Amino acid sequence: MRLLIFGPGVIGSLYASLFAEAGFDTTVYARGARLETLKKKGLLYLKREKVTKANVSVLSELKDNDEYDFIFLTVRENQLYQALEELKTNNSKCIVTMTNSMDDYNEWEKICGKGKILPAFPGAGGRIKDDILDAMLTPKIIQPTTFAEISGMRTDRVRRLSLIFKQSSIPYHIVKDMHIWQLCHLAMVVPIADAYYEADNPAKAGYEHKTMCKTAKVLKRNLQLVRKTCGKLSPWKMNIFCLCRYRY
Repeated sequence: MRLLIFGPGVIGSLYASLFAEAGFDTTVYARGARLETLKKKGLLYLKREKVTKANVSVLSELKDNDEYDFIFLTVRENQLYQALEELKTNNSKCIVTMTNSMDDYNEWEKICGKGKILPAFPGAGGRIKDDILDAMLTPKIIQPTTFAEISGMRTDRVRRLSLIFKQSSIPYHIVKDMHIWQLCHLAMVVPIADAYYEADNPAKAGYEHKTMCKTAKVLKRNLQLVRKTCGKLSPWKMNIFCLCRYRY
C-alpha cells in the first residue's frame, strides 16, 4: 500500500516514521528548508532515546499520475486550501485531511472533487530540534487519531485506513460526524490555549484558580452553543462539561 505524507512537519513526520516502521511504502512531500534537510539527512527521529532514520522516500514534485492509496494532508489550517489546490489534479482517490477546521467539507470537495476528502485529526505532539523529530502519540483515552467519512458511513476505505493505523500501532477512533467532533474540539482547545497565554505564569496556568474557573465557564458556554446548533456533541463525554457548575 502506497502512502504519501503531504507536509512532513512534526505531525506528518511522526506518522510517516510509524507507517514506515510498519512496512508501508511511505513517501513524504516537502518544500523549502525541510525538503533540503530531508534530502540531505533523511527523516531522523528519536526512538527509545536513539536517533533512527525512517525508511521513507522524499518527494519534491507531485505529478498528476503519481497515485497513492492514501494522501495524509498534515499541514496547518492556513495552508490547507493551497495544498488542496495542488492536489486537485492528482489521480489519488483519498485525501485524509489531518487538520482542525470549522469549514464546511463541501468547500474542500469543490476544490479537489466529490468523494476525495476523508476528514481526520491526529493524536500526537512533539517538536523537531536540530533536524531530529522528538514526538509521540497521545494515549487513546486522551486523544486517539480520529476520523470518519463525511457521510458517516463505514466504507471500505475507512476499514482500510483502520488497518493501516492498527498495523502501525496508532490508536484511532472512528466517529459518526467528524464535523461536529471538530467543532467540539475547537470549543475545548481554544479556551485552554487562551488560559495558557493569559496566565501570569503559563507553565502553572492549571494552578491559577481564577484562570481555570474562567476557562471552564467559556468551555461550557462553547459546548452548549455547539449542542444547541448541531443537536449533539462528539464525543459523548463532552456533555459532562455542560452539566458542571463553576464558581469563583
